Amino acid sequence: MSLGEFSIIERYFTSRSHRDDVLLGVGDDAALLKLPPGMQLAVSIDTLVAGRHFPADTAAEAIGHKALAVNLSDMAAMGAEPAWATLALTLPEPDPIFIEAFAGGFFRLAQAYGIELVGGDTVRGPLTVTVQIHGLVPDGEALLRSGACPGDYLYITGNLGDAGGGLGLRQGGNCSDSQAAAELLARLDYPEPRVAEGCALRGVASAAIDISDGLLADLGHILERSGCAAEIDLGALPLSPALRGCVTNQQERLKLALSAGDDYELCFAVPPHRRSELEALSRSWSCAVSCIGRVSEGAGITLKGEGSDALQGLVAGFDHFRR
Repeated sequence: MSLGEFSIIERYFTSRSHRDDVLLGVGDDAALLKLPPGMQLAVSIDTLVAGRHFPADTAAEAIGHKALAVNLSDMAAMGAEPAWATLALTLPEPDPIFIEAFAGGFFRLAQAYGIELVGGDTVRGPLTVTVQIHGLVPDGEALLRSGACPGDYLYITGNLGDAGGGLGLRQGGNCSDSQAAAELLARLDYPEPRVAEGCALRGVASAAIDISDGLLADLGHILERSGCAAEIDLGALPLSPALRGCVTNQQERLKLALSAGDDYELCFAVPPHRRSELEALSRSWSCAVSCIGRVSEGAGITLKGEGSDALQGLVAGFDHFRR
C-alpha cells in the first residue's frame, strides 16, 4: 500500500472522538476551540525521539500510548483536565502496519480521557513524535511548582523505579521472575498518567510535579521554585513487588527510585493542616499514596535512612545535554 502524507492523516489520524468545544478540528490550517467561561488554558508539549526516549525495538502501539501519556502526566501535575491534542509525527517510512498500531495506542488512551486530536503534521525523517496537549483548569486553581513551604509533607503516587527497572531489562538485563519482568516492562512502555489524582489535589497540594526525569531532579524543581529544601526518608520510598523481584540489591533499587525517571507518578507537597483531607481523598484513588519526607528551610535534598551515605552524591536525574 502506497501512503502519502494526506492519506496517512485521513486514514489514521482523523479524530475518533468529538467534543462539543471543538468548533473545527483536523483538516484545516488551524483548529478552532471554545474555552469555557471561568477556565484557564493549560498547554504542554513533549517530544519523544527513537533511541533516546524509547528503545528502537519498542512496539508501535506502546509508542503511541506513551507519546500521549507523558503529556497527560503534565496535565495531572497542573491539576488540569485534558481536552485537546495536536500531533507531529516524523516517520522514516510510511509503514501502514506501524502507523495503524501507533494510532491504536494513541487513540485508545485519548478516548479514555475524552481528548480530541485537533491537528498536527506528518513528515519523513528519523522516528520522532511530538504531542502538544491542552487542558482546562478553573481560574486560579492550577497546581504550581512554586507553592511549597517548610513543614509541608511530601507525597508520591504509586511506585518509583519500575520504569527504570524495565529499561534495564530492555537493555539486556535479566530477571528470573517472568511476571515481575512483564510488569516492569509494562510500566516502561505504558505509563499510567494520574489525571484524576492531579485534579483532586487542587486546593489540597501546595505544589506538584510529575516524575519524568527522576525524583531527585523533579523534586529539585519544586524546591528551586519554592525556595526550600527537603528531607527524604529512603525507607518510605514506595517500591513495587515487581521491582523487588527483579532487582535484588537494595541500593540499586533506591538508585532507580531516586533517579531513573519515566515513572510519571506525581510528587506533591501538602501543608500539615491538609493531611487529613488528602487521606480522605486518596481512599478512592486507583493508586496508593506514600509520604516520603518533608519540606524544610534551606536548599537542596537530604537523604535519610539506611544506605543514605552511599547515595548522597547520586546524579539528580536525566539531562539531555549533560555529557
